[in-house]
Amino acid sequence: MLMVVTGWQVALPDEAAPKNLLSEYGFFKGPLANMQPAEQVFPYEVNAPLFSDYAEKARFIALPAGQKMTYHPDQAFEFPVGAVLIKNFYFYHEAAHPEKGRRILETRLLIKEEKGWKALEYLWNDEQTDAVLEVAGASFPFQWVDAGGKSQSIQYIAPNLNQCKGCHSYDGKFVPLGATARQLNRAVDASNHAENQLVYWNKAGWLDLPADFDAAAAPRLADYRHPAESPANPAFSDPLTASARAYLDANCGHCHNAHGPASTSGMFLDIFETNPERLGVNKTPVAAGRGSGNRRFGIVPGKPQESILVYRMENGEPGVRMPELGRQLEHREGVELIKNWIRQMHP
Repeated sequence: MLMVVTGWQVALPDEAAPKNLLSEYGFFKGPLANMQPAEQVFPYEVNAPLFSDYAEKARFIALPAGQKMTYHPDQAFEFPVGAVLIKNFYFYHEAAHPEKGRRILETRLLIKEEKGWKALEYLWNDEQTDAVLEVAGASFPFQWVDAGGKSQSIQYIAPNLNQCKGCHSYDGKFVPLGATARQLNRAVDASNHAENQLVYWNKAGWLDLPADFDAAAAPRLADYRHPAESPANPAFSDPLTASARAYLDANCGHCHNAHGPASTSGMFLDIFETNPERLGVNKTPVAAGRGSGNRRFGIVPGKPQESILVYRMENGEPGVRMPELGRQLEHREGVELIKNWIRQMHP
């Protein structure tokens, strides 16, 4: 049995195998690489994206007709069975010149089934006409020209399904990472005018918001890429701290929190942590080893180069680098942001 929704189908658990080709779902109309959403499929944007070796991402949500997401202030939104989160990873051939085209490498799907979320991975062909299901993950060389005009080369890694589960975990349960109020509470271009994304979805019938919802008071991460343009976060005293904490929440906090896979580390980097020691300030690591780089504390106020956090963000060696998955390259701008944040801390 299949759940049939206008323009696309989602296989329910134990009743049908995943589609072999991305195009078979019907998420997009016209040439697949154009990513023109079909009915009941709509784009979304996040405040603080996860760094993935400078890959760009095009994000979409597909909802069954007549169904809605349910708002939650702190955790991931609730989704109806049949909903799909669609994330496409691509690089511009020349980052400074998007008009010269792009190469889409992979599409990751999170499908909400009756028993929970299922992750699926699709790899795009060279012709950019379709993407094929790949459950075992993949690794392949890839080159592009970065925003500074420099040629970059990496061994691009698409995760296997077990690796997806490793990051998308909350108390051992598989959850989406970016589908939270703090990530989605932002202004977007809605029908050629700026509007709050969550309010727009509520009007469109895609999200069930509380009657007293106030976007200004709701959780919101700063956009660490554009701190000057990001609205002030009342939880933090200055834009630098707001941006740094947003970066850590998005890139580290999904594991480093009391409910995540790195809960035993005792170092919690999610946006809700208020205890400086649990954040890593003057905190010794639970397990010493090469991951510490012979440094004593997670964060040393005023001294980024003596902080384990910075050491692991800069390092590219497997077993040392953080995050463990999802990157080969150092995120230069992200590292500099965290360094500046630590520099302004008072010893």
